[in-house]
Amino acid sequence: MTATLADLPFIYLYLRLDAAEPPLFRSKERGKDRPNQLVPEEFHPTVEQFGKAIAAGTHGHEGYIDFEGVRCRLTQQKMFDGAIWVCARRLNTALPQLNKLGFAPHIYNHLHGLGTREGLILISGNTVQGKTTTAAGLLVDFLQTYGGTAFAVEDTIEYVLKGRHGDAGQCFQVEAKTDEEWQASLRRGLRWAPRYIFVGEVSSPKVAEQLLHAATTGHTVITTLNAGAPEEALTGYLFLAEQAMGSGAAGLLAAGLTALLHQNMREEGPFIRYLFTEENAPGDPIRSVIREGKISSLANYIDRIAARLANQPGNVLPPLTVPTNLPPLPGRGSLPPLPKKS
Repeated sequence: MTATLADLPFIYLYLRLDAAEPPLFRSKERGKDRPNQLVPEEFHPTVEQFGKAIAAGTHGHEGYIDFEGVRCRLTQQKMFDGAIWVCARRLNTALPQLNKLGFAPHIYNHLHGLGTREGLILISGNTVQGKTTTAAGLLVDFLQTYGGTAFAVEDTIEYVLKGRHGDAGQCFQVEAKTDEEWQASLRRGLRWAPRYIFVGEVSSPKVAEQLLHAATTGHTVITTLNAGAPEEALTGYLFLAEQAMGSGAAGLLAAGLTALLHQNMREEGPFIRYLFTEENAPGDPIRSVIREGKISSLANYIDRIAARLANQPGNVLPPLTVPTNLPPLPGRGSLPPLPKKS
């Protein structure tokens, strides 16, 4: 039986287009994502045909391709020596189901319950850690369970979210490439009265500002941000927002934050570190820490929150006490260094 591209367990596939050179892939299988591996010989014929299809297309430096039932995002580069390589990232066509992503039951219960709240749900982590999958799973779960209208904006659509979800959910989805397209798409989308707003990744100060305004005016906003730790995600988001709106960003982030999820993929499934704020509670200690510029101190309390949450039924989040005599962040002209984790 001939091996097909669908049989190759890749998430990234690296091909040279202008000459013969062994192709490489990065596995999507848990525990096998590093290092890059040579593509096995039985896949060479189909990978060769895949490369020819890419070369014959009009994808330019970036684009998509559907080949043998596999959808990929393409990024092409010409190297310093003239060699032309393309990186094909495999995209999932099946929508993720939140209850099948491997979360512990108590975490799933809380994530599921966030669909009844307003505010910002920020999902952070390093690259290739499943952030977009979790974000899409949240949106699909909310629409199927609670209904309502969603407006989704991404720079390269990974999951096709448009259409009906459940009995009363509807998602409208657009793709934006430039900062101008992002801002215009979000501005127009807000006029559609969406209950949920999905943004693939916070990529610019203006987008960060727009999402904060949406999160504090009755919308549930789901987005992702590359960061190595939970407190880095909040600091990074605030750094972006302050470039657009100045010192008022901290107050708006404090008011609008509903949840922060920091995700790393492990062999047994996603490992989550998280913060949940209390609903309708301006004095929530997490909000106070953000307003006072002491975000880096939250690292000491995330594990305590996890322990308390694990012992609570349903969606009841136990109160958290954070000391007020914590040192402020350094000046906000640049991201402050964070303490190393043991």
